[in-house]
Amino acid sequence: MTEQVESVVGSDPGAETGIERNASLWADAWRDLRRRPIAILSFVVILLVSSMAAVPGLWTRADPRDCDIRLSKVKPNAAHIFGTNELGCDYYAMTIHGARASIIVALFATALVVLVGGLVGMTAGFYGRWVDSLLSRVTDIFFALPFLLGALVFLSMLRTQSVWTVVLAFAALGWPTLARIVRASVLATKNMDYVQAARSLGASDRRLLLRHILPNAAAPAIVVATIALGGYVAAEATLSYLGIGLQPPTISWGIMIAQGEGWVTSGYPHLLLFPAAFLSVTVLAFILLGDALRDALDPKLR
Repeated sequence: MTEQVESVVGSDPGAETGIERNASLWADAWRDLRRRPIAILSFVVILLVSSMAAVPGLWTRADPRDCDIRLSKVKPNAAHIFGTNELGCDYYAMTIHGARASIIVALFATALVVLVGGLVGMTAGFYGRWVDSLLSRVTDIFFALPFLLGALVFLSMLRTQSVWTVVLAFAALGWPTLARIVRASVLATKNMDYVQAARSLGASDRRLLLRHILPNAAAPAIVVATIALGGYVAAEATLSYLGIGLQPPTISWGIMIAQGEGWVTSGYPHLLLFPAAFLSVTVLAFILLGDALRDALDPKLR
């Protein structure tokens, strides 16, 4: 009997209309993105930086930890296109390898934020009543914690900092924003005609959430997650610059900026400019791609 009900729900015209509308939304968004040079350029930049993080050997064969003190603070030249740092390490190799820590932190922190925030938002929005009230109050409590200050306090209490402790700090403080956005999307979707039709035919809560509501809540979540990726790259660099995030011998753009800052006035600006430029371009690419996704997925903004 359950299988028959599920079969009827699956063939429900209202349900199919919702799926077709969702498919049309993504198809229209894809066509819109392909006509946006900024979106294409941002995607290419993100793809290039991701390849640096995943396979740095594609970009350089130099070992960033193979240093020669005799080459200390060499300025950019044919042998070392980004020069060397105070220990004689190839700065181009360090900059390429520095992408890995930032991208790993951003990816895993965003994944946890989407998982936790998505579950909390969907549960609160779908079930409502006391469930919504309880989860919303918990979300408000975490929202009251300043992001960077909270991360500073959390990481300062730990004896050692690593990629995974930074990821945990970001995820613990970053999920409330996405939870609120997903909750709002679920509230706007759960009373749609096709959802009510599926419910009247006996569809389970799980089917309603996964088949009918989640596809519509996914669009704003993807936009927020894309922009959050850039934010976490910048946040990791900020904490590493302050000495609370990643620590040497880990190579990251934030650590390189902190170490290179003191040499700018001594005539070695390349020690600051190269990692800062890579960091800024990467963060900007994520933000611009997120803005383009928002415009493409919202018909009112086209």
